[in-house]
Amino acid sequence: MKEIVLVKLGEIVLKGLNRKNFEDTLIRSMKRRLSKIGSFKVRAAQSTIYVEPMDDDIDMDDVTECVSRIFGVAAFARACTAEKDLEKIKQAACEYLRDVLEDAKTFKVEAKRSDKKFPYKSPEICTEVGGCLLETFPHLTVDVHNPDVTVTVEIRDFAAYIRSDLIRGAGGIPVGTGGKACVLISGGIDSPVASYMMAKRGLELIAVHFASPPYTSLRAEEKVEELLRRVARYSGRIKMFTVPFTHIQEQIRENCKEEYFTIIMRRFMMQISEQIARENDCQALITGESLGQVASQTIGSVACTDAVCAMPVFRPLIGMDKEEIIEISRKIDTFEVSIQPYEDCCTVFTPKHPRTRPVIETVAAEQNKTDCEALIKEAVENVKITVIQ
Repeated sequence: MKEIVLVKLGEIVLKGLNRKNFEDTLIRSMKRRLSKIGSFKVRAAQSTIYVEPMDDDIDMDDVTECVSRIFGVAAFARACTAEKDLEKIKQAACEYLRDVLEDAKTFKVEAKRSDKKFPYKSPEICTEVGGCLLETFPHLTVDVHNPDVTVTVEIRDFAAYIRSDLIRGAGGIPVGTGGKACVLISGGIDSPVASYMMAKRGLELIAVHFASPPYTSLRAEEKVEELLRRVARYSGRIKMFTVPFTHIQEQIRENCKEEYFTIIMRRFMMQISEQIARENDCQALITGESLGQVASQTIGSVACTDAVCAMPVFRPLIGMDKEEIIEISRKIDTFEVSIQPYEDCCTVFTPKHPRTRPVIETVAAEQNKTDCEALIKEAVENVKITVIQ
């Protein structure tokens, strides 16, 4: 019995004349991600994408796990195929859904007849298939309002498909349809969540991480790589740029007033990230800031960091509290990695009393006590590139 995955589209169907571009991008993403599992035929028709394995030994559990993390997928289900013959459809429904129905108490049947040449209308299909299931599984009763299992028969152009309930997908829109952006990634809870949320809105990601050896360890960098690997399950491949930041932080400590250290450090980060972003065809920066969470995330501090950027800065977490962010981090399996005790450069030389209401002109004057251009140039020229998949 041939088994495939039926993928249902969400907001993509509302894209009008651009819909085909979104569908094509989603199909390319699926093919690329599924290639690690095996060979597949992936095609779109009638607001559904068909994922058909070409090898008999493919593990369908691996397939559904992969599909569940692809942005643009609203819902999906494993289904068996049958000839467009009512008797064969009934037989396939009994065989394919046996395990599910044996564990259920109630069910109903729904039918969708996209192929109008099929001689039976939807109510007739429901009656015939439902009657066959009741004969085969006499412990079942019909409940059309709140069934344990909904058996769906879809009569489509290529074949008939029998499935049980749909599984909710990752949602969003396909990665790459929204452009390309650069995320400033730390080892904390917030920035991986911000990365996930913007990838969900179709952004292809690159990542910039700032390392400060010997103040930060190699384990801290490895922690960030693992966080990005978990984000990449949803976003696809991410190119990570690790920036040596020690010299910049030491120059800030030696030349600038302590209370401005954090905000000046973040301005350098934004300037370096913007340069890397432009060199990699990005149109925006992404940060994991949440308003008022720490001293560097006040309105005044955000204004001071944005003042050095010409590129748009997306802050998807800006209005969220910590519990909301943690909930998403648990969902995408980054939380346990984020709380590992390997500190990043943001904890180095932290001032005792940071400025929470900085004035842009004062901050700029403090930063200019360092050789900004030379420091930025040195950092960008010595980045380390790692591809995360």
